[in-house]
Amino acid sequence: MEELAQAINEDAKDQRVRGYCAYDWGKSAFETSVTTAIFPAWFAYLFAEANGISTKLLGSEWTADAMYSAAVMIGALLVAICAPSLGVIADRRMIKMWWLRILTLVGSVSCVLLALSPYLGVSAGWIWALIMFMAANVGLNGAGVFYNALLPHMGDDSEMDSISNKAFAAGYLGGGLLLVVHLIMVMNLEGNWVIPFAMASSGIWWLGFAQMTFRMVPEPHIENEMEPMGLVPSTKMALGEVKATLSDIKSFRTLFFYMLAYFCFIDGINSVTALAGVFGIVVLGLTTTGLILTILIIQFVAAPAAIGFTKLAEKWGTKGALQFSLVCWCVVIVGALSFAPLELENHDEYDMQYTFNEDTGMYDAIAREGVNPIAALPDDDEQQWALEYRDILPVQINEDYKLGTAVEWAFDDDGKSVVISLALSAEDLASLQSTMDKSRFSYSIEGGDLATTEVGVNHPTSLGDGLLDFIPETAREYVWAPLGMTVFFQFLLLGVFAGALLGGSQGLARSMFGQMVPETRSAEFFGFFGFFGKVAALLGPLIYSLMTVWFDSRVGIFAISLLIVAGAIMLRKVDVEDGIAVARAEDERNRQMDAATA
Repeated sequence: MEELAQAINEDAKDQRVRGYCAYDWGKSAFETSVTTAIFPAWFAYLFAEANGISTKLLGSEWTADAMYSAAVMIGALLVAICAPSLGVIADRRMIKMWWLRILTLVGSVSCVLLALSPYLGVSAGWIWALIMFMAANVGLNGAGVFYNALLPHMGDDSEMDSISNKAFAAGYLGGGLLLVVHLIMVMNLEGNWVIPFAMASSGIWWLGFAQMTFRMVPEPHIENEMEPMGLVPSTKMALGEVKATLSDIKSFRTLFFYMLAYFCFIDGINSVTALAGVFGIVVLGLTTTGLILTILIIQFVAAPAAIGFTKLAEKWGTKGALQFSLVCWCVVIVGALSFAPLELENHDEYDMQYTFNEDTGMYDAIAREGVNPIAALPDDDEQQWALEYRDILPVQINEDYKLGTAVEWAFDDDGKSVVISLALSAEDLASLQSTMDKSRFSYSIEGGDLATTEVGVNHPTSLGDGLLDFIPETAREYVWAPLGMTVFFQFLLLGVFAGALLGGSQGLARSMFGQMVPETRSAEFFGFFGFFGKVAALLGPLIYSLMTVWFDSRVGIFAISLLIVAGAIMLRKVDVEDGIAVARAEDERNRQMDAATA
């Protein structure tokens, strides 16, 4: 009978763990396809279509990547404020799964509603996308508080590393499989519906697999559940408990010190991963397809690496394996600063390509695939520039001026790019050249009497005016150019290393916290864990935004790397065994109190 009961318990535990991993499998579609792969490039497109390179807000010029990071910051702030109080209530009432359902619904539905953005007009589309993206992040981060709070109830301390890393591995596989579908769609299907469909399907994937979690993971039992209370009394009670916990920090000194270390290093890791996509598009000039391919490879590297870090933790301990991953993260970020697109050499690498046609005596002009449209707002500087030169620019200006009005044009053989035929004069060329000191474009003229090339100051290959540009300049001269390694392969190489570290560092960080958390107060402390994580999520994008506005994007990335260094140094002083002993003593005390009042 004992063997039968043990087998039943093992089966129940296996089912719980599968259900727990299923949630990571589902939600990672939003984190992978939307947050990292598709949305940054799509938002940059919507933003550029409406505003050009930047828009003025609060007296400063904001680029697409700065605006994107600010949206991530605001969404995280809303969760950070509420997480600890909600956790207190969830520890006293059996509502962890209820909150997980509600916040999952908020996040997944907002993700689906992102698909409406291109149908709301140029001026409103990017704003709607930003608002829905913030709402989806609120759902994701809020649900994460209660999802993480379930971890201590999944198994004992010895199983924590394995369960946490299995969940992260499932997330990378689930997100990666859907990303494969999205990549195939982006590369092979035409039409404005493809990207919106990818957004909507990510939300449906998230909500669909979450149903497995809701069915297979039971609500953790609470011996003496608190009676339901009204909104105001429950809020007062929760805030009082939060205050009492904070006033008793000395009792959980190790745990709170770890949270400070976690605050620093997870901020750096999450900020780098969250901003990598928009950094690649805006700063490095990667195409959407190239970015998705890189992220896809990262997903399938990260999944087995997460399991590998479990083995490493068994040998070195959770803390030792986590420290190793943080040191490696610092190396990866230094490598990211060295990314540099190779200088343009071939005619077809330039944004606007003019080829002399001997049969017509005119120039056939075409825009390179991936070149963003010119701003659509009539008062934008770039829009005025585009309108002034609309007769010789082979790029979309806006809905009213799709191409120059004084030229003949037609689609090329693949039906995607537009070829225009024009009589380019020396005066036209001289006038266009005079504007390149503020341009983000490049052009090449091949054949005829006007053969030349020009690269705008704001083009991704233009280096030298940034505070840290000596790093990518040196790397390009002595490493990337001699090897002939394009920025796509640079991004891919470092991405593979980052992917190998990502699952392990996140899984071990969560596991280490779970080992030191009292099971009877898991939601409360994971609420604080979420608070520290979300405030950290505020700090990283805020630092990146400010450094980007004040200096440039590379300085923003470097500033974020300093947070990982600080976290790694603090982690060395965390006594994990002491934290586990304190958690067990707190559980025993709480259970004795519950038994006495029963």
